[in-house]
Amino acid sequence: MPFNLEDLRKARRELAQFGANTLSSNHDRYIFPFFKGSYFAYRKVDVLRTVAVAKAISSNPKYLDVGCGYGDFLKQVRKFIPNAEGIEKEAGIFYGLGIIKPDYISIADAHWIDKKYDLIFVGWMEPGQDFRDPIARSTNVIITTLDQGISLESEFDGHGFQRVAWWRTPSWEDVNTEIMNRYYTKMPDSRRTDLAKMRGAHNLWYVYAKPQKVRSVKAALKMQVEKESPIDHRYDFEFILDECGYGYLQKLENPAMLEPMWQVQWN
Repeated sequence: MPFNLEDLRKARRELAQFGANTLSSNHDRYIFPFFKGSYFAYRKVDVLRTVAVAKAISSNPKYLDVGCGYGDFLKQVRKFIPNAEGIEKEAGIFYGLGIIKPDYISIADAHWIDKKYDLIFVGWMEPGQDFRDPIARSTNVIITTLDQGISLESEFDGHGFQRVAWWRTPSWEDVNTEIMNRYYTKMPDSRRTDLAKMRGAHNLWYVYAKPQKVRSVKAALKMQVEKESPIDHRYDFEFILDECGYGYLQKLENPAMLEPMWQVQWN
């Protein structure tokens, strides 16, 4: 669905107004994820896992982020894979708002990917859009995030891939709700505590590989997870996740969320 330019301009104005009154410079990435963050909440460990999987395929991997928007996650990956690329279908998000497009982001439709990549990352697939076939033809390894129950078109099990592993993180909406309840909504502490017990984490990360790459991908990811140190390897915005009850390996009180967040589950 194409972006409406006037809606984007209105959102930019609201972002500026919010920025003038925000209680934290890191809240805007979850209140306005399109402009300042991503539709999935991530930590540095997510970036390092993604990089480890890519480098299991090649020491100098060809990496593509599909539907990268302004490239928030891609920028972090490029610190480890400098030649990583992104594609974004909507040119208007740059040119319509006078935002300079980085050279490493191309304006292109994912249906027309014309190169082979070692790893393709799909951070967001618009509900109703389905470009799994061209992605599956263009790589042997895929990492995808999906908002549980919404973006199921991001699953690649029936496209010649095996799911190697997965883990759960909050979506931007999960964090958004907690920030608004905690900092910007007047309510009794008892009510806020009750709401926190229903806290959800609806974003799933799936790692897929063609059968011949499963063993190397799994080995690289396991090695990375074993040496993770979230205290030493953090972004400054991660403390917002901690404050909102989305700690690394924290288990939610919500009985529908069985596994601790960021804990890798192996297939």
